[in-house]
Amino acid sequence: MSYIHGYSDREGRRLQDQAATLADLLHGGLSFAPGARVLEAGCGVGAQTVELARRSPRAHFVSVDVSAASLAEAEAATRRAGLANVEFGQADLFALPFAPASFDVAFVCFVLEHLADPVGALAALGRAVKPGGEIVVIEGDHGSTLFHPESPFARRAIQAQVDLQAAAGGDANIGRRLYPLLREAGFDDVSVEPRFVYVDGANPAWAKGFTLNTYTAMIAGVRERALAAELMTAIDFDRGIADLARCAETDGVFCYTFFRGGATIPG
Repeated sequence: MSYIHGYSDREGRRLQDQAATLADLLHGGLSFAPGARVLEAGCGVGAQTVELARRSPRAHFVSVDVSAASLAEAEAATRRAGLANVEFGQADLFALPFAPASFDVAFVCFVLEHLADPVGALAALGRAVKPGGEIVVIEGDHGSTLFHPESPFARRAIQAQVDLQAAAGGDANIGRRLYPLLREAGFDDVSVEPRFVYVDGANPAWAKGFTLNTYTAMIAGVRERALAAELMTAIDFDRGIADLARCAETDGVFCYTFFRGGATIPG
């Protein structure tokens, strides 16, 4: 897995801002039964972990990640939130240290987009879940990005991130593929639904929380990689970031689509 956004403190703050802003949009209607054992794969700094554990306080979460530094931040985040229903462990998604059928649910959010073999990852998660159990997957899709005022510089900056992620073996447009990926992994009862973000001047909190602190900050975070790969000049990239930020003003509009998929583990 190659995480092109890096592991800086700034990226950690962006992930926390993203989780707080999108909590209801991504997790609305999602809860797990009392006593359920839930495997969260690729928990990172715990941005989604906190939301999961808050919403299902009587479920037990096992959250894993390959990065020890990220896990330390995740543990700190759950302590600050006063959550006692999460345990953490360092693990590779493709070599999970659990016996087959150890969990009732697997949850993965914003991870498949970074993997060269998302079907293999889903299959590995499926093996860790009991037959009849559930898998929940959330991903975004950069190809769904719409904004006003339109800007060719902003479009190129977004495409630079898409190209960098592709070069690293991932897919920043993976949201649209969730249904076929879940089917290919062999799951039953596959369903996928879009979760739309729409921000205009009537939503200043979302303009700050999503347009600026989540999306624009994410694209800005690949600046040095984009320049090193000669995908854009510094002047053009910075213009693109400024134009994305412009969409957070009172006459700006920003739209994006996330996808949440669910499926059943075959018996």
